[in-house]
Amino acid sequence: MNGKPHYLEIVTHDVDSLCTFYTRTAELQFNGPDGDLGGARVAELPGGSLLGVWAPLRNDEGPLWRIYLRVDDLDTAVGAARDAGAEIAVERMSLGGGHGDIAIVLHGGVEHGFWQTG
Repeated sequence: MNGKPHYLEIVTHDVDSLCTFYTRTAELQFNGPDGDLGGARVAELPGGSLLGVWAPLRNDEGPLWRIYLRVDDLDTAVGAARDAGAEIAVERMSLGGGHGDIAIVLHGGVEHGFWQTG
């Protein structure tokens, strides 16, 4: 695992307004909705990490920030998280478009994501 932040995700009920906010305040340039990433609008951050903004995908998902750490082996990372007391919120899920696979765990009342690139 290399642990570098790969993707910062913001879930909001007003995607376009938040993208406009970051475009105006941080000069980020967002693409259109990406169907392979659940309709997220994505911008590249300085250093190469990505920021994705999207609407909630689950009924129980409210506005939040979630970081995905890049890992070399997703199954190993999820197993280590489970061994450390995390609950698995989203099992390994393949993303389309060659983006790779993700998983989300809950620990300490916070959602944490792991991302194995394709």
